[in-house]
Amino acid sequence: MTTHTENEEHKALRSAVAALGKRYGRDYLTRTVAEGKPPTELWSEAGKLGYLGVNLPEQYGGGGGGIAELSIVLEELGAAGSPLLMLVVSPAICGTVIARFGTEDQKTRWLPALADGTRLMAFGITEPDAGSNSHRITTTARRDGTDWLLTGRKVFISGVDMADAVLIVGRTEDARTGSLKPCLFIVPTDAEGFQKRPIDMELSAAEKQFELVLDDVRLPADALVGDEDAGLLQLFAGLNPERIMTAAFAIGMGRYALAKAVEYARDRTVWKAPIGAHQAIAHPLAQAHIDLELARLMTQKAAHLYDSGDDIGAGEAANMAKYAAAEACVKAVDQAVHTLGGNGLTREFGLASLITAARVARIAPVSREMILNYVSHQTLGLPKSY
Repeated sequence: MTTHTENEEHKALRSAVAALGKRYGRDYLTRTVAEGKPPTELWSEAGKLGYLGVNLPEQYGGGGGGIAELSIVLEELGAAGSPLLMLVVSPAICGTVIARFGTEDQKTRWLPALADGTRLMAFGITEPDAGSNSHRITTTARRDGTDWLLTGRKVFISGVDMADAVLIVGRTEDARTGSLKPCLFIVPTDAEGFQKRPIDMELSAAEKQFELVLDDVRLPADALVGDEDAGLLQLFAGLNPERIMTAAFAIGMGRYALAKAVEYARDRTVWKAPIGAHQAIAHPLAQAHIDLELARLMTQKAAHLYDSGDDIGAGEAANMAKYAAAEACVKAVDQAVHTLGGNGLTREFGLASLITAARVARIAPVSREMILNYVSHQTLGLPKSY
């Protein structure tokens, strides 16, 4: 497969997912947000149709594809106005890490359920005092016989109320003063000592954000995913798909906003011709479309590299894709709202809430400044400032 054109299978997947998204659309998502509920119906149907697990191995109930296919699912749902944020987390991060590094028992127990949507897993890496510096993670795991005891705090963890477990990034206790040795644990959300508290966000999203407190959470030996000493390799196996999926999320949102603006600009007539006939309206929308298409190209390249096993090449491309898609999304949403004028700020047209939502892709899972640092150091070979 080349990275600049999509094969017939991918086109068919886009078309099928777009049809599902259209049946739910923005109204469904707006309603679930207003009711304070998760998007369970859409999640379940997407699971039954096989879309949630397209990237997971066939022998564990998945579609046998990769992040290329899963990013198509998220982008098309987003373009229909009903993106599923937990696609970034449950199948893309957690599913990928378990498929690549999990034991046979972990794969059998989790992957079929993640693929069909009957179980959901959240992902916990961010901490209050670590921010973008994952080397400062203080959540520690210490051995107690054959068990592990996990203690620490996490913030901005999506969808914990929907999840059966959280894949927690901790570190072995003896690594606290030495080099970072992250390790990954599957922590059931009903475990003793596991506490969650919703964070009050100025964000219209069906998925809530949580702060977690882990107070000596006792876990069996088989809660550890992969090798205790393989740390960073395993972690980045999950973080590259996260960046690619965030890019797809942003592109879908940008496409949705742009489509609304184009429809409005075609119909709205203030003088003799529709406002879309005026270059001051038309050109910025054309630029937004170009930027979204360019971001999609880089997203496809990143997914292709990742799926072909080039983790290093995928790291650079995934960061670039996330950066480009976030910028394109923010500009598309901004221009869409501006095109509609006062109507762009009404609930009826549903674009104003995207002003906040679009910023998410600039901030999470890694800020645009950290991506620029990555490209400065890794690609251009410039010295670090920190």
